[in-house]
Amino acid sequence: MPSRPERCPELDELTVASAQRGNSRARRALVERYQRPVLALVSRMLRGRGDAALVEDVAQETFLRVFRALPNFDRNGPARLSTWILTIASHRTIDELRRRKLDTRPLESPSATHLVAKSRADESAERRMLAEVIAKAVDELAPEYRAAFILREYHGLEYAEIASALGIDLGTVKSRLNRARKRLRQALQEVYDA
Repeated sequence: MPSRPERCPELDELTVASAQRGNSRARRALVERYQRPVLALVSRMLRGRGDAALVEDVAQETFLRVFRALPNFDRNGPARLSTWILTIASHRTIDELRRRKLDTRPLESPSATHLVAKSRADESAERRMLAEVIAKAVDELAPEYRAAFILREYHGLEYAEIASALGIDLGTVKSRLNRARKRLRQALQEVYDA
């Protein structure tokens, strides 16, 4: 699993207040600060299920929704701006996944076996193979589990932040993360047992 990422610094209060009032320069600064984490989240959640244009579309729609709701964002509330924006991005991406009803294909053991056999001679190849297996297992998670896992493991959100972002209680976050991790362990076990 990926190491815990460094959080990107939040946008300063003055810029956020200006963006809430509709200042175009402040809004541009907001997009520049948060577009990378939004694109990363959306592309990870849609990995293998859409092209770059779809990722861009979902990210753009995320920011449109951010700007529509931004005047109501409570700067003194419980959520940081980055968490609030990632919440909107994760909900929008889950909606896209549900709308498309994209197929999930199980891991194919024969190709995984072939990868394991070839990679034993080369450590670098093994790391790439493991990353591929993990990415494929993450792709196969239900959108709700995938969102919780990506927010935790790739974006470093705390459990309470994930609960807030996804609009679920803390126990549900723990359950979803537990199930996601269990599926990842199963995928890795399938590869090494093969």
